[in-house]
Formats: sequence, structure tokens, C-alpha cells
Amino acid sequence: MSATTVTDIVLSPLLPLWMIILFSGVALAMILYGFVRRAPGTIWRIFPMAALALALANPSLVEERREALPDVTLVLVDRSSSQTVGERTEQTDAAVAALTERLGRLPNLEVRIAEIDPAEAAGQDALPGSGTMLFDAMRRSLADVPRTAISGVVLVTDGAVHDVPETVAALGIDAPVHVLLTGERQEYDRRLELLEAPRYGIVDQTVMLSLRVHDTASESGVVPVTLTPPGGEPVTHNVPIGERYEMRFIPDRAGLSVIRLDVEAHEDELTAVNNTAVLAFNGVRENLKVLLISGEVHTGERVWRNTLKADPSVELVHFTILRPPEKQDGTPIRELSLISFPVRELFEVRLQDFDLIVFDRYRKRGVIPEAYLQNIADYVLEGGAMMVSAGPDFATPLGLHTTVLGDLMPALPTGEVIEEAFNLTPTEDGLRHPVTAGLNGIQQPIPPWGEWFRQIDAVSESGDVLLKGIADRPMLVLQRAGEGRVAELLSDHLWLWSRGYDGGGPSQELLRRLAHWLMKEPDLEEDALRAVAVGNQIRIVRQSMEDRAHEVVVTAPSGETQTILLEPGDPGRATAELGIGEAGLFQISDGELETIVSVGELNPLEWRDPRAGSDALASIVDESGGGISWIAYDTIPTVRRVSPDRDLSGNGWFGVLDHGRYLVRGIDSLALLPPWLALLLFVGGLAAAWRAEGR
Repeated sequence: MSATTVTDIVLSPLLPLWMIILFSGVALAMILYGFVRRAPGTIWRIFPMAALALALANPSLVEERREALPDVTLVLVDRSSSQTVGERTEQTDAAVAALTERLGRLPNLEVRIAEIDPAEAAGQDALPGSGTMLFDAMRRSLADVPRTAISGVVLVTDGAVHDVPETVAALGIDAPVHVLLTGERQEYDRRLELLEAPRYGIVDQTVMLSLRVHDTASESGVVPVTLTPPGGEPVTHNVPIGERYEMRFIPDRAGLSVIRLDVEAHEDELTAVNNTAVLAFNGVRENLKVLLISGEVHTGERVWRNTLKADPSVELVHFTILRPPEKQDGTPIRELSLISFPVRELFEVRLQDFDLIVFDRYRKRGVIPEAYLQNIADYVLEGGAMMVSAGPDFATPLGLHTTVLGDLMPALPTGEVIEEAFNLTPTEDGLRHPVTAGLNGIQQPIPPWGEWFRQIDAVSESGDVLLKGIADRPMLVLQRAGEGRVAELLSDHLWLWSRGYDGGGPSQELLRRLAHWLMKEPDLEEDALRAVAVGNQIRIVRQSMEDRAHEVVVTAPSGETQTILLEPGDPGRATAELGIGEAGLFQISDGELETIVSVGELNPLEWRDPRAGSDALASIVDESGGGISWIAYDTIPTVRRVSPDRDLSGNGWFGVLDHGRYLVRGIDSLALLPPWLALLLFVGGLAAAWRAEGR
């Protein structure tokens, strides 16, 4: 800031100005009248009248010591994702350097450089999803600057701005808005647009979505579009350019998953980022059908029934065998109130309709023939699920392990049934496996669960032992068999937990998780790679049955890759958090498993049309008096200080306002007509006029 001295004559009237003007007018009229009548002494009357008028006006010579205040020019640099295309980053850097140097040479001007990254461009602490918000960022950058101090705004951008106001008045500034455009004219791009995309669908039923392919170089023809469902095989369709096209797919899993669509990239197009569209899709199972077969009536029978009936996603079919074929008591058939067990319908006709078969204290009694047990074994190997809840009969030759189903079981009984009080404890695998990990109290050395009193002794030959009982004998064992899954619970005393005996235990949660793991719930997979976006970070979790570090490769939407080391945390889980600076679809792989996560908007507005252009900004620039210049074709404009009444831009130059603001640091005042001088002029003039009249 520079200091200057300004001198000026200032009136401080003793009476209202209109009265002084009126008095001066009357005095002047009287003097003129005296001249017309040639009255003696008229010329001397001028002095007292003038002295009186000046005394009333009270003129002073004022000297102000002023300190100039700088104006503020904002250079707003767009660093959004579309600015990484082609040579836009280099063009932006060169323009900012030139502007900084040229504006820095102008006197009494403060230059602010605001680099707007994706999070700031969105106006929030998250990744952008609603486009580049430059003008919102401009308001924040100038929030502490008085309106009269803003001399101009220069935007360095590709023109893909999505918050352009309708008028300059809406911006709240009285200054020119200039634009330096990156990129090139007539850029070519191809993109994929989702028109209608469902958020929910029923598993194994057809879901329809509609899309359109935009191509700035062609309005006809067809291009390949590939739909990739999660964990499925890609399917390619030939889609007409510019036309609405309907595509169908069949979700094969429950829960949230991401459907990916890719249109074939053209070698000359601007970017391939917007050739991909993604859909976050929730697969909903219409009904999970569970067949529960209780071999006999017993105290714990209702634990399974109540737990499965309480799950709204489960449709339960329950049979309890009350009258085995060997029961011959002479009761007439017409007096039997029991229905016959529909063996053929269940295990031949409708077997594939069930997602899980539960054998609860079932033993061989001739109810299910061996041929149908073979059907169940084939059903499991082909992708079905079987649960065995063992009772005392499981340790005898009547147990299911002596059938063809025994080949699928991970633990086989020794023939011993142990009946004494004991507490369940988790194994190392149990602390890692999602079925038991995190159960209430499981992390304690001895979980605070109630006692059980019966265990079927068995030897675990395969599978994962999650819970153990007496002398570390296996209690809960899980195993994959072919494409299906099998679980064994080697006791029938789970009902003690549900009744709250000795404090009870997490019976409902354990059975719910167990049933859903058997039915392949994605969230309960013991070997999985998951990722979730939280704000501007991705949290990556590698679930496995081993406690070790994992390396994953993260591929960003721009194609940039980086390797992240996942550090072991909770048992069976290795995690890492990755800061991210762009929105879009991230691919994560550890060489064995892959997952994708969408950050920000699934299909960001930023990439819907990344071509450079001035159309969006032209109206606001014209109204403000600013100018537009292409960095790729024009030289960087020179910058001038101009007054508000002059042109604000021209050929090869941008103007920034000079408001001439200052701060007064001191004032010296000197009266031009002191009272003694006014009195002398007044009295002397009257005396001279009186003498002239006396002659």
C-alpha cells in the first residue's frame, strides 16, 4: 500500500446551504440595482456582502493523507477430473504461471490463486458427483472481500462447469468475469448414458434397463456394448447410436452389487472414462425356501422353527416325523389324523426348489429311502445346502453318517455321547469366520454363554471347526462340498441358550448367520474382498481364514494404478484406507479375488460431456463485460487496470477494475477566511461605502 497527500477546498456552512445561496442572490441583486442607479459607494458594498457570504460558507483548505487499498483479483483454477484429459493440465499450468506474473506487475492489486480440487468443486467434504461447481467455489474464495474491492475474476477451465448462474447479479459481484479455456475446439467423444436403471430386482428373475450411446461424430450405426454382472460372464449387445436400447439381465445373488456397462472405445475419442456406466443394484430374494425335517418331537425342535420363521426372507416348510413306518399299533387308517410324509414330492419333484435342507435329530427309520438320500447328496454337490443338527442317535448306526450323506459330512461320530456340563469356546477359525466372528462375547477368553450338557463326540476330518466343546472336541463344523455347503452342530442343547439358561447365549444370531452362510449370503463369505467408499476414502477389507498381510492393486477410473498393503487387524481381516481424488468406478484385485466400488455419483455429471467449450459460460461473461480466450489457439491475454466506465476486455487483453479505494490516515485543515479577516472586510467595506455616499 502506498501513501499519498490530497489537498482540497471544503465548505463547512454555518447555515443551510440554500439560505446562503438565497442571501448571496439577494445581495447580488442589490449590488446590481445600485450599479443600474449609479448609486455612490455601490462597488464598496461588494466587500461586506462577499465577506458575509464567505463567512457563512466557512471555506477551509483540507489536506488528506491517504493510504491506497488494494483491489482483489481472483484466478480460479479448475482442477476437476475432466481437466486431466489430453494436454489440459499442461495448458492450465502455463496459463496460471503467465497470469500470476502479469497480474503481479500491476500496482495496488492483490492476486488470489484458488486451486479447486474435486472435493472443493463439489462444495463439500466428499468427492464430486454433481459436476464442477466453480462459481460456488468463487463465492467461498471471495467471502471475506468487500464487493467494492473485487476487480475481476479469471476462470481457467475447460468450460465443463455445472453451476453457472443466470445473471451476474446472482454472483454478488460488480466486476468482469474472464475465461481462459483449456482443451481444443471440435473434440470427439463417445459416451454411454443410462436412461432407466432399476435399483432393486428379484434374484433369478429378468431385470430390464435402458440406455443410449452418444457419439459426436456419428448419428447412425451400431457399436458393441458389454454388460458385466457381478461374478458373471460379460454379454455383448450391438446397440444403435443415438437410440434408446433395452437390455436385460438376470441377477444371481442377493445384496448390493454393481452392474457394469461398457461401450467400445474409439481410438480418436477424447476419453474412455465415460464409455462406462455403472448401476448399483440390490438383489432381493423373493423367498429363501428351507426344508426342516425333525426326526422326532424334542425340546429344542422349536428353536430351529422359531428362528427360521422369524426371518422374513425365509419360507419354511417343516415336517416332524411322529409315526415311523415300523410303528404298528393296529390303529385303523381312517382314524389316523396324520398325513403321510410326501417323500417323492419333496426329494424328487421339488428338491431343487429348496435353498437349504435341515435335518434336526433325524435318524434312519425307513422314511426316506436311500435313493432319495442320493438325490439330496447330488443336490448338495450341485450347489445346494445341508445342515445336520445332531442328537444322541447320530452316534449310533442309525445316524445319517452311515448313509450316502456321510461322504459329505466334515465330522464323523466316534460312537460316544458325552453328557456333562461344559461351555462352548471359539477356535482360531471361529474367531475369523463371519458365521461366528463378532458374536456377543466371543472375543473373551471364556465367552459368557450358558452351559450345555450333551455333546456327540466326533472327529473332524475336513472343513472348518468354529466352536469346540468338551476337551476341545468339535462342536460346530462347516465345509464346502462340491458347489454346495454342509454344516454340522454336534449337540441338541442349543435350546438352553434360547431359554436363557445360565445366562443364555446368541442362539438366534448364530442360527441366522449359519443358515444364511449355507444359502451363500455374500456378506458371510469367509474368503472375500470388499470395499466401501466413505467420503473421500475407500476402505478395503480382505476377509480370509488366515491372519496375514495382503497386497491389492487399485485401478482408478482414469486408469492409474497403485499397490496397497492391507495390514492384519481383527482376526481374519486385513484392512487399509485409501484417499482418493476422483469419482467413478475403482477396481480392486489381489490376484485371486476382485471387487469394484463406485465413488461419488455412479455416473458423474463431470464426465457426461467432457468436451471443452464456452457455451455454458458465454452469457455470464458477456453480461459482466469479460472476455474468453482459448489457450491452445490464442496467446495468453495481457492484463490492464481500467476504470469502471471503460471497456473491460478487448482483442488480446483482459481488464481488471481500478476502484481507487483508499484509507484516510490523517487530515490537516486551514480556514481560508478567518473570523478577524471576515470582520475586517465587512467593517472596512461598510466604512468605504459610507464615505463614498457622504461625498
